[in-house]
Amino acid sequence: MGHLILRVTIKLLFAPIILFALYVQFHGDYGPGGGFQAGVIFAVAFILHALGFGIDQTKKALPPEILPWIMVVGLMLYVGTGWFTMMMGENFLSYDVIVPGSHHQAGQHVGIILVELGVGVAVASSMLMIFFHFASREPEVADSDW
Repeated sequence: MGHLILRVTIKLLFAPIILFALYVQFHGDYGPGGGFQAGVIFAVAFILHALGFGIDQTKKALPPEILPWIMVVGLMLYVGTGWFTMMMGENFLSYDVIVPGSHHQAGQHVGIILVELGVGVAVASSMLMIFFHFASREPEVADSDW
């Protein structure tokens, strides 16, 4: 029953932190913010969970084995958007070709959302992978234990 107040507070804050990360992610093309900030905020929710409930419980909720795959998905969203624009005959990340003939620059909007989503996914998985590696390492052996 130790740290009951801390654990209840973490449970209450977890969903709003994720929701705020999604807000920053999808509001990033209209104002300051975007993929990098949203990815870090998303990772912070799981880091807070690990600090309150332990690294093993967090690894059950989000297995570290899937993080490299999520990182690749984020990278492919970013690069895939650029490759698509090049295959359509434009420059890398020239978003207007995504929705051709739009007078309201819909291609810009869709392209920025895809690129920022890729950045957010890649950053969140990278931050979590770094945290899991640091938090899971074995403690160093003291000189007196030799």
